[in-house]
Amino acid sequence: MNDEVLKDLARRVGIAAEWNDFAGRPKLVAPDVLRRILDALGLPTATRSDLLHSRKLLQRRSTVQTLPPLITATAGRPTRLDVGASEAESAQLKLEGGGTRNLSLTSVRGRLRVPAISETGYHRLQLGDRELVIAVAPSRCHSIDDTVPDARLWGIAAQVYALRHPGDGGIGDAAGVADLAAAAGARGADALALSPLHALFTADPERFGPYSPSSRLFLNPLHASAELVFGRELVGEALQSQRIDGAFQALEAAQLIDWPKAAKAKLQLLRALFDAFLERVEDDCQLHLDFASFRADGGSLLFQHAVFETLHATQSADGAGDWRRWATDLRDPNSAAVSVFAGSHEQEVMFHCFLQWVADRSLRAAQRRAVASGMRIGLIGDLAVGMDPAGSHAWSRQDEVLGGMSIGAPPDLFNPRGQDWGLTSFSPRALAAGGFAPFIATLRAVLRNTGGIRIDHVMGLTRLWLVPEGADPADGAYLAYPLTDLLRLLALESQRHRAIVIGEDLGTVPDGFQATLETAGLHGMRVLWFERNGQGFASPRNWSQTAVAMTCTHDLPTVAGWWRGTDIKIRAATGRLGAGQNEEDLGEERSGDRTALWHALVTQGVAEGEAPPPHQTKPVVDAALRLVAVTPAPLCLPPIEDLLGLEEQPNLPGTVDEHPNWRRRLTPCADSLLDQPDVAHRVEELATERPRL
Repeated sequence: MNDEVLKDLARRVGIAAEWNDFAGRPKLVAPDVLRRILDALGLPTATRSDLLHSRKLLQRRSTVQTLPPLITATAGRPTRLDVGASEAESAQLKLEGGGTRNLSLTSVRGRLRVPAISETGYHRLQLGDRELVIAVAPSRCHSIDDTVPDARLWGIAAQVYALRHPGDGGIGDAAGVADLAAAAGARGADALALSPLHALFTADPERFGPYSPSSRLFLNPLHASAELVFGRELVGEALQSQRIDGAFQALEAAQLIDWPKAAKAKLQLLRALFDAFLERVEDDCQLHLDFASFRADGGSLLFQHAVFETLHATQSADGAGDWRRWATDLRDPNSAAVSVFAGSHEQEVMFHCFLQWVADRSLRAAQRRAVASGMRIGLIGDLAVGMDPAGSHAWSRQDEVLGGMSIGAPPDLFNPRGQDWGLTSFSPRALAAGGFAPFIATLRAVLRNTGGIRIDHVMGLTRLWLVPEGADPADGAYLAYPLTDLLRLLALESQRHRAIVIGEDLGTVPDGFQATLETAGLHGMRVLWFERNGQGFASPRNWSQTAVAMTCTHDLPTVAGWWRGTDIKIRAATGRLGAGQNEEDLGEERSGDRTALWHALVTQGVAEGEAPPPHQTKPVVDAALRLVAVTPAPLCLPPIEDLLGLEEQPNLPGTVDEHPNWRRRLTPCADSLLDQPDVAHRVEELATERPRL
């Protein structure tokens, strides 16, 4: 009976006890895996009594008092509440923008129905003695067509750390972003998509992977540009006073980022600016007022993140970088011990608030410069799929996340063992119980200073593959998420910020999911390497008319690297060819793919003549960019690596130290990257090519 109760509990909370693998073969999830996921959801399963208690917790109680604190609705459409009713009930609607309205909730098929509300926003619904929030969303997200109707836009995707700007200390920052945005905007670009800028671990700069954040609510201060906040002269004085101007120049000249050394130098500069800032209250009155406003707006979320950063630094110095190994009282952010620690380290906590302020204000300055250059979208932020379970968010909001679980992917043709990404995410039960506050706050954090958002692994809006910590990645299960609610909240925040939404929908996508995203106004992603037609490459006419078009992504071979076969050689050298594959066979397969790609390029009129040999990459890069530019996509968004004709990709998935992931720097500086003749020619073609329908 216990296994049957276990499966019933799993079904009720959206755990798929059965699933089909990439070959369509049915798979059963082991009972122990179901138990561990249920435990992570706050549903104990250790004993028969636990199972019965958990089943009781999930029993439907269709009363007003058991409704969640926030419900979602679509503007102009009635909304059914999970409340049993046989007759109409009166309610009062308090509109977010002011004013009240009396409503009559009718009974439809035994459930209360809220009549259609036309005004979007977070309104309050008073129903008897219960008040709850009703988030009324537009039917779609703000789209590219809403931004510029019936136009074909183009932009650039770039890794922030790779951009050079004098004074960046060896790590690309908001000033480099502003420089590239201004240069691209002056040439007609409308968007600059960025790598994630989430907060990592200031005390541990060895952890620099941008998709493994400590918190998605805050920014990585190593990407902050003090120059954009305090001016070049003041920053120069601080560099000289600290005698690190020479170190900055040496770090800026390197081809690869030395994250520990660059972080040490940059934080030394920021600390010197902080100390001087505290002494110049009268001289920097406006800046001090702005800093005070920032701290007030940040509230407890900002304070707890700053406390974590301070605590993490002291604990890391003693060899305890993971908060789950700290003393028991320090694991609780609301404990007396943490409060005493924060009080005794008040200035250090303020320093970390200061770092967030500089990062936020410099990114805001970069977005303003992008828009001033003529960009109609501007910066597009990147939202990682989860957060590090040893990080700030998981420590400060433990009830919100899935403790003991890691996000990943089930086995497929390319990863026969499955994948474990080492990240955790929100508990869907906690999201609903908390009025979706964590999800809303995360969206607002990325949208605050951008004109758009790219959601990594957007399939996470509907389901995530969860792997119990310590288990094999194949021994996981899919957990469902409240897709309708999340899409409505996404549409509401997108419209409020007038920001476009791009969903990274590559890989294993549930049936019908892409159509659902399109209906909701999200733009998918279409990448040249995956747009195939049997053994050949698809015609531009067959590319999506709503998805963003790209030649490649940060995890895939660049055009030059693919044509030359550099990616195969690197994968072979790092042991990443995959089971049963060898370099010679893959080389022969690539030879056939080169023939197919060149045939498609010639057929579509973006190239001519015989296919160049593998070492001649320039004509292929030119033609591939033209091909992507003539698709009907509303936004063409090639990576800067392809515009520059580079062979190396920013990240080689599955590697840690074997490949210089997230370390490559671009040459020359960001403000002149597009001036090189070949690059300027490619940019001009992006701006002038039109879809061929």
